[in-house]
Amino acid sequence: MKDYRRGIYLIPNLLTTGNLFSGFYAIVSVFNADYLHAAIAILVAMAFDVLDGKSARLTKTTSRFGVEYDSLADAVSFGVAPGLLIYSWALSSYGRIGWVAAFLFLACGTLRLARFNVQVGTIESKHFVGLPIPAAAGVIASLVVLDHHILRMGAEIKPLLILGLIYALAFLMVSTFHYRSFKDFHLRGRKPFHMLVSAVLVLIILAAAPQILLFVLFAGYALSGVVERPVTALARKIFKQPVPTHGPSPAPPASQHHDS
Repeated sequence: MKDYRRGIYLIPNLLTTGNLFSGFYAIVSVFNADYLHAAIAILVAMAFDVLDGKSARLTKTTSRFGVEYDSLADAVSFGVAPGLLIYSWALSSYGRIGWVAAFLFLACGTLRLARFNVQVGTIESKHFVGLPIPAAAGVIASLVVLDHHILRMGAEIKPLLILGLIYALAFLMVSTFHYRSFKDFHLRGRKPFHMLVSAVLVLIILAAAPQILLFVLFAGYALSGVVERPVTALARKIFKQPVPTHGPSPAPPASQHHDS
């Protein structure tokens, strides 16, 4: 008989609770029409979501309880909160069409979470199947931040743009496109020099225009699963070296020397 009284790991689950609290705060902010703070809270929830997984792997404190608790928190922070945010911020004027689109995002996100849970340990850990729900929520949250500071989309353009975006993100989450998990990326050890240059450029852009950089990163990741394989296949076809199908060429005949 299993011992249900055994304890749980404290640090990873506290970080997951921070994720859940941030999602709940985002929902409260949506009710108060404070869309910027709601978007920022979703981004903070993403930070907690990354940290709880990292801490569990580093301290070897992963557990089935932690996996299930993390999924429930993700459903609130990256499913319910972005759905309500996008409906109240951009789609409320569409009525039923608006809330159906927001619900579609939530439904596809939770389906994505359920599929991930049953695939844990059975698929390659270097890739995710379908766009992860935190990344989809990050696209929405970073767009809200970008619009608040820079874009200022009008009431005519914003609903149409957001409606198309919601359907695209919902499709990507339940698709079979492969997305890199970056779990095999480690900062330890030597790295190529260009990686240092790239990191410095990212930090400069982050300091100068963080709103633009965040949206570009999330949107770029959402598109990466769609374009990576075709682009890679095309590059291999273009740069592939021809493979010889015949044996080695015969040696040239020896030159004849005539004595004078």
